[in-house]
Amino acid sequence: MIVTGCMGAEPEQIRDAYPNVAAITGPQAYESVMEAVRAAAPAPHDPFVDLIPEQGVKLTPRHYSYLKISEGCDNRCTFCIIPKLRGDLVSRPAAEVLREAEKLVKAGVKELLVISQDTSAYGRDLRYAASRWRDREVSARFLDLTRELATLGAWVRLHYVYPYPHVDEVIALMNGGGVLPYIDVPFQHASPAVLKAMKRPGNQEKTLERIRAWRAICPDLTIRSTFIVGFPGETEDDFRLLLDWLDEAKLDRVGAFKYEPVAGARANDLGLEIVPDEIKHSRWKRFMERQQTISAKKLAAKVGRRLPVIIDEGGAASAKGRSQGDAPGIDGVVHVATRRPLRAGDIVSVKIERADAYDLWGTAA
Repeated sequence: MIVTGCMGAEPEQIRDAYPNVAAITGPQAYESVMEAVRAAAPAPHDPFVDLIPEQGVKLTPRHYSYLKISEGCDNRCTFCIIPKLRGDLVSRPAAEVLREAEKLVKAGVKELLVISQDTSAYGRDLRYAASRWRDREVSARFLDLTRELATLGAWVRLHYVYPYPHVDEVIALMNGGGVLPYIDVPFQHASPAVLKAMKRPGNQEKTLERIRAWRAICPDLTIRSTFIVGFPGETEDDFRLLLDWLDEAKLDRVGAFKYEPVAGARANDLGLEIVPDEIKHSRWKRFMERQQTISAKKLAAKVGRRLPVIIDEGGAASAKGRSQGDAPGIDGVVHVATRRPLRAGDIVSVKIERADAYDLWGTAA
């Protein structure tokens, strides 16, 4: 077993807990990972097997792929140590991202999941410098990059988008075309006091206005988010404000986490009252129950509609897939009845017949 990623930058804790791992590497340490693989499992040279395809080697299914557009983060949220481990924002030139995306689509990828630590801030460190792709210059701006990705013929799904004002222009690209009407925004909380303690960016107090504006631009928009309950200093009033905010925002997909202190995070040194574990759990349960009611109503509104669905698990009589409002691994699924065999990567029209708080059921055309 090889452990890699953020925590690998401080390997002592991992090694203490799991002394038998073969190797530990930091984030983006591709060469170190490959060296560890070769050391643990050397393979005989075979010029036919060893040829690496042009699009590289990826660990996701063939029909979707994550597309990282930047590394690091300029924000200094008190609960997070990503800047400490990965450094400040470092954006990739637009042409480099687009060439990778083009290769992935040519290799059969049907869905590109755009990721970073702060997707909205893309290009700021490059001063939005242009780079040449195909026959034109493309600036390193979130809007310009997204617009070009939409020309490649694959679904484009946007993750980790902070609610900055310029995001409105990107939302406008979601009314038809390749950019899916889906946005993943890590709101984290709604109480001004808690957001201040978290040191969250993006003018969070105006997020309800921004959500209303986005839905006016793109009525079919799916908004997903994550929240933290039980952050140090969170009072019952703060939490009730969050529930009220949730009722008004009516987000489509939501995840919540009980706050846990992270070694090295500044939240540990704020001097705020620690929320007891039993209260954290109670608030988390209340939060999820409130969101389940909202989600069930949102999904029930899809019954009777025909939706495009990308198939993740094929079958001759039934299959599983996702609508444009569902990201893999974190959102719900669509259970599809079919009279013809469906394969992973197929995109089919499905008439929705039933829904619960998380999933949809329907029949393929």
